Amino acid sequence: MSLCCGVESVVILGFGRWAWKRCTYIGANDSANWTLATLGEFEPIPRMCRLVLAVYEPDLNSPRFPQHGYRLNPDWVIKRVTYEQTQGRAPPYIIYIDHDHKEIVLAIRGLNLYKESDYKTLLDNRLGMQMFDGGFVHHGLLKSAVWLLNEEGEILKRLWEENGKVYGIVFAGHSLGSGVAALLTVIVVNHRGRLGGIPREKIRCYAMAPARCMSLNLAVKYADVIHSIILQGLLQLISLMISYQEQLLHWKISLSQSSGVDPLDSLPCLLFLVCLRDTFIPEGRKLRDQRRLYAPGRMYHIVERKFCRCGRFPPEVRTAIPVDGRFEHIVLSCNATSDHGIIWIERESQKALEKINEINSETITTPPGVQKFERMQTIEQEHRDALERAVSLNIPHAVATADAEPCMDNGTVPSQSEGDQASKTKSTSGGGKTNWDALVNKLFKKGESGHLVLNRDVTAQNNISVVQPP
Repeated sequence: MSLCCGVESVVILGFGRWAWKRCTYIGANDSANWTLATLGEFEPIPRMCRLVLAVYEPDLNSPRFPQHGYRLNPDWVIKRVTYEQTQGRAPPYIIYIDHDHKEIVLAIRGLNLYKESDYKTLLDNRLGMQMFDGGFVHHGLLKSAVWLLNEEGEILKRLWEENGKVYGIVFAGHSLGSGVAALLTVIVVNHRGRLGGIPREKIRCYAMAPARCMSLNLAVKYADVIHSIILQGLLQLISLMISYQEQLLHWKISLSQSSGVDPLDSLPCLLFLVCLRDTFIPEGRKLRDQRRLYAPGRMYHIVERKFCRCGRFPPEVRTAIPVDGRFEHIVLSCNATSDHGIIWIERESQKALEKINEINSETITTPPGVQKFERMQTIEQEHRDALERAVSLNIPHAVATADAEPCMDNGTVPSQSEGDQASKTKSTSGGGKTNWDALVNKLFKKGESGHLVLNRDVTAQNNISVVQPP
């Protein structure tokens, strides 16, 4: 009897300790040891948030955003695409050329809860379904990225060449659109020649409230060009849905077969059980699972709330390229929905930028040019350290350098067979237009035998012809 009471006491104490740690864990804990972001690297982020917000506006000449507007020139909007024009293949977006900052921006809106096509894109994936560039990516988001490049690739190339090849190309997105923008960036970085030979350093991606869209090795590899912005809560709603979409799909099917049960009524129960299960998975096991998807690139974490403190505090921005412990904790917060919204991200990022500017003006000791150069060197070193850290942790397919496997489209000299294949790829598209489906085919993972390994269903859906190497 005493033994049973002792076991029960241990179990109760253990569960109480776990529940306390879960309930008191805050988003600021994971980034406690990160460095603070500087003015130069964080300055574009509020501007990109406003450009994504502009996608929601039907008329930029009469904006509905009352606080300070979008601070953009409506005459510089090159193209606006709605749901009717995309036909559900991609979220709405705009192409904007910013002559003040010398940037060509493609901004993509986030998940629309009222659009079935967005849910189809979100749930078009299974664990380990899509191999890509030595890792795994979200299949539905990749399809949207390829479609968008087929539609707008020539426009981006023309704009870059018409402006003297000195402008940068920026892909920005929120929530669901952040995953599309991130995969767009990966494709363009590997085929820069198809956009006029744009240098890698002129390509950037800003993912607000990022979706988990790529495996860990790819998330670290492209951290020099992809930047993820997160407000307070680390695990956002869209990331939860992407992480557990296969369980969500089976849950919906099983419940819809039983009468009188609405799948959405039981959705919180499923999320709780799956999150509880995920809590007990060891960190090493997560890292070794190459199919697991993560938020991409370098992280910028905006922290504005503290434990057991009411209200919002002046935000501070922490940045790093985490490898182990990369936003895997589940944060219980009543502000999770607002933290995911692009309006709050824009508002708090603008406050953080103003705070950084004030601190710099008060404590300036070295010329701004020297500070920017030193920070660029630090960022490059952080990226190298993250790549080496991924290799030391035996992350599947991790590489020690970001340009370990350059494509012939990025300026390298191809062999004769590669040149013939490239000309054949270009000739298959009408009027010399680049066929991005065929180019993406080159980034699919190769098997040990040298043949392209593809899921047959994926190949059929993308209409991609797989060419076996000689």
